[in-house]
Amino acid sequence: MADYETQYQALGSYDEEEEETDDNDIAVTEEVMIHVCPESSKSRWNHIEDLDDFFTRIYHYHQRGGFACMALEDTLQLVQVVFVVLFAAFLGNCVSYDVLFANIDYNTTHKVTLDEAFYPLDECAAHLTPMTVVLLLLALATWIFRLIKVLYNIFKYYEIRSFYTQALKIYSSDLPNLTWHEVQAQLIEVQKEQQMCIHKKDLTQLDIYHRILRFKNYMVSMANVSALPLKHSLPFLGEYAFLSTGLKYNLEFILFWGPGAPFENNWHLRNEYKNARNREMLAQQLSSRILWIGLANLVFSPVVFVWQIIYSFFRYAELIKRQPSIFGSRKWSNYSRLYLRHFNELDHEFNARLNKGYQPVSDYLNIFTTPLVVIFAKNVMFFAGAILAVLVCLTIVDEDVLNVEHVLTIITVCGLIMTVCKGLIPDEHIVYSPELLLRNVAMAIHYMPNNWAGHAHTARIRDEFSMLFQFKIVYIIEELLSPLVTPFILIFSLRPRSLALIDFFRRFTVDVIGVGDVCSFAQMDVKKHGNAQWQVGGAPTAPPKSQQAENGKTEMSLMHFHLTNPEWKPNEDCTTFISTLKEQVQRDIVSRSLMTADSHHMPSLVSLPLGMPSLVPPQAVGPFTSMLSSFTGGHTITPSSVTPSAPTPASGPATSLRLRGAVSHMEGPLMRPAASSMFSSLQSSTDSGGGLAGQSVHVSLSHQALRQVDECTRELMTNEMNLSALYMHELRWRRAHGEYMSFDDHARAVWQQQPSASPLASPPDCDFTVATGPPTSIKPMPEITEEGSADDEREVDTSLMVSCTDTPFSPRS
Repeated sequence: MADYETQYQALGSYDEEEEETDDNDIAVTEEVMIHVCPESSKSRWNHIEDLDDFFTRIYHYHQRGGFACMALEDTLQLVQVVFVVLFAAFLGNCVSYDVLFANIDYNTTHKVTLDEAFYPLDECAAHLTPMTVVLLLLALATWIFRLIKVLYNIFKYYEIRSFYTQALKIYSSDLPNLTWHEVQAQLIEVQKEQQMCIHKKDLTQLDIYHRILRFKNYMVSMANVSALPLKHSLPFLGEYAFLSTGLKYNLEFILFWGPGAPFENNWHLRNEYKNARNREMLAQQLSSRILWIGLANLVFSPVVFVWQIIYSFFRYAELIKRQPSIFGSRKWSNYSRLYLRHFNELDHEFNARLNKGYQPVSDYLNIFTTPLVVIFAKNVMFFAGAILAVLVCLTIVDEDVLNVEHVLTIITVCGLIMTVCKGLIPDEHIVYSPELLLRNVAMAIHYMPNNWAGHAHTARIRDEFSMLFQFKIVYIIEELLSPLVTPFILIFSLRPRSLALIDFFRRFTVDVIGVGDVCSFAQMDVKKHGNAQWQVGGAPTAPPKSQQAENGKTEMSLMHFHLTNPEWKPNEDCTTFISTLKEQVQRDIVSRSLMTADSHHMPSLVSLPLGMPSLVPPQAVGPFTSMLSSFTGGHTITPSSVTPSAPTPASGPATSLRLRGAVSHMEGPLMRPAASSMFSSLQSSTDSGGGLAGQSVHVSLSHQALRQVDECTRELMTNEMNLSALYMHELRWRRAHGEYMSFDDHARAVWQQQPSASPLASPPDCDFTVATGPPTSIKPMPEITEEGSADDEREVDTSLMVSCTDTPFSPRS
């Protein structure tokens, strides 16, 4: 702490003889510490007590477009609530539906006007029932509470605006042209000057992420280890994942920020939760809190249910009329937003990843059709189309046809039926390739259970994936039923897990200097929470299975954070994991022993989906073409060593080199040092003249050479995490099933329904080489077992690398 800078400075002593003093002056005979007041603009941001809230507001300010956009959005939401409540009360009490629908003989001389169909104000008030008055009073109280909250937030927004303009020197007009990575770099520099956090002199990227995502990381980790009751077994439906917005709100209220929650404030877990001797007592207290909150939800469920119906009707009715295809469209479920999220992944980074995966997931699920449903839909669409065509023709001949009773209704219903049936009929040009489509999905969303490989064509995999990517109509139904279902889930599913939740907070909470209590999984420590199956060469001391994250989430999260924050310096174990993985990537790219002309061993890295650059050099992939090469005019991409350029320190918004346009929602930096790249050995030809065929031009990804990076290289940088995720899946598969057993080998065997006990014929002549050691003999290929067998998870030696120079072989009986 010798070099720790403070605002306190020493005042040297002086002699009275050198300077005349008055009688009232105090002679200073020794060194005195006085406080030097800094400038007001700096002292304003010194020692911020709640940095979690402060950094979160800074992030939201950037993502939501600044002060004006945030204030306007919150204000209009208040107006929207007033409109929904008053309009619903007006429709229920102030409209004479008998006059409106002409059920009574009101007037025969002219058409009924709106004034005649509405009750006067005094009659409207007289129609209000006591229950309606109670509901209106509850709505008024809720609205006043939200009004106070909005006013408080607007003052906070203005404070953050002042911080942006005075400390960060960023104005609202600059926000669309700045990535969060650039804002974060400025924030780290401001910490050095103003000491917003007094417990640490310097902040790291991980410190900022921890504070913004503290509770989110806990939720992601609890979903990863199945500590939360998110999946339920239902009659006739089987396993079903349910996480509505209301249930998610209640979980966060109980566990994080509600009265009596385990967290004392935003950054500190109560001390009693860290002592194992208190676990039984705390579990009883938590169980009691869950019971009372569940009962409160049950009491207010009718009111919330009515609100959900009214709000959903106003929100979706016009959309359904305008776009009836909404019944067949899908969206990511709330459960998938916990299951698929990395540790320390901000909202805009996660949304960008899900948006990229939307089309591959849609393509995969669209291949599943039921012949009976398709036949039924085609015939129903024919009948509805015939009726619609006749009515439309009659309307063209004489528009008075529309005045006939129910004609307009029949036209609308027939159009709706045709749209729904059209969504049930598959595209006749669709290609049935489930394994390849599922591979594309894995590359986009990064996570895929191990037992999905080879079974992408089955209904079981489709049903499991539908829990992640559900129909919008299912999402709407879940939100409507949430007020009725949530109380029972809290009381009968969450409450019995009180002790497990207490143990989770005690076992997986660590105190980080300058940050506070965080989830230990969010530290992304591969030594403590890693899985040897996802690490090159395995881990020397693997943690217990109870400490491991599922589906390689620790390794995936570490690689994602490293790529989105290349300046971050991880600890020694994480650095070793990243460097080892990079070395393995470079060996696999350079070595033809893994990627022969028939692309036998790692076909998923070769047959990447369209729009994604290939990792494999063109001369090593045979019939497959590199997207990177096609963008660079057909020049050869040769693996070679690249001297990484030193990263340039972050500069201010006025001097940094940026792309113009709406880049505020981009993930990671616009530029990345070559040393941080997983595939830094890939070179592209980027000189303006095109160069000579066969020449490779070194690409520097440094700040100064950004103009020399072509669009293809930038695309490779943007999608590098997708390629890394797919590569890590390959490594995990090869470690579990042997170097010679690839995804496609297993998939081909399952599709051909090979007998699991059949002996395997001898493979063709193969060149067996060892990556780090002398030649060795190959182990027998693991038998292909039925789904769910324990042999699917067996470990084999992964140090063996095979190069087949003959035709590829697959298991055969």
